[in-house]
Amino acid sequence: MRQAGRYLPEYRDLRKTAGGFLDLCFNPDFAVEVTLQPIRRFNMDAAILFSDILVIPYALGQKLEFLEGEGPNLGPFNPDALAFDDTRLAAVYETLRRLRADLPADKTLIGFAGAPWTIACYMVQGHGDGAFNKAKIRAYKNPDAFDKLINMLVEVTAQYLIKQAQNGADALQLFDSWAGLLPEPYFTRWVTTPARKIRELVATACPGVPLIGFPRGAGSLYEAYAAHAGVNCIGLDTQVDMQWAAKALPHDVCLQGNLDPVLLLTGGKAMRDGAERIMTAMQGRPFIFNLGHGVIKETPPEHVAELSSIIREFRA
Repeated sequence: MRQAGRYLPEYRDLRKTAGGFLDLCFNPDFAVEVTLQPIRRFNMDAAILFSDILVIPYALGQKLEFLEGEGPNLGPFNPDALAFDDTRLAAVYETLRRLRADLPADKTLIGFAGAPWTIACYMVQGHGDGAFNKAKIRAYKNPDAFDKLINMLVEVTAQYLIKQAQNGADALQLFDSWAGLLPEPYFTRWVTTPARKIRELVATACPGVPLIGFPRGAGSLYEAYAAHAGVNCIGLDTQVDMQWAAKALPHDVCLQGNLDPVLLLTGGKAMRDGAERIMTAMQGRPFIFNLGHGVIKETPPEHVAELSSIIREFRA
């Protein structure tokens, strides 16, 4: 996660040329280059589309800007004014087409979108604050109205992911970054059920394209998500014990995760021990090594290269 980005000097150089963050995302020349930078450096098995989860509100007509040092800011939330304009995402599809043409055949190209609950949090709150109390209050006060927003986002997100697959993505990931904010029964209502609906729509349109679900912070609800969301693979955050996951989660579901990004930042023995614990726990089941959250911007690229070697050389 955050495979490309601010920890790479070549990214920082390009960002200066591109200008704003959205200019970087919506210029295929820039987005292709940023996506390929970590592949060139580290020879990773998969390239992850360089974009942002908030392109969905942008395509729905909500104002979106990224302020330096503050992150995303969205305009006032008016559900009656929302209308999905897929042409606003044309640059993303062009980026995918170019990437699939440029990447070697043995490199997987992963597309992604934000999950409905997480996108709704940003749309209602207007910015990211980690708590999203304004969004939660709106949802709890009028859950039926909130259902309408979630259902609309299910349809739009599925359409976006399908178009990504049709334009070159080999696999897709659904990021529910703020899933852990919801207790039951709301977790099932606004995290698990929407993920299942999106999975069904994508599978119908694009048979054989796997979908990865990442309900970050789900805790004990990971087990129910694995049983009912219908995704092919589940991303696990840093708090999940991988020995527990290996026993508790279905063996026909691939698992992905979950090294603490601070261990990658630390490097050395601590990083190696953490990586080897994860890989040892995952022996005998489908598994993708990843972090449990995004690469921290201060991470030395040398640590990423070292981690890559640790993974490739690992023997149980």
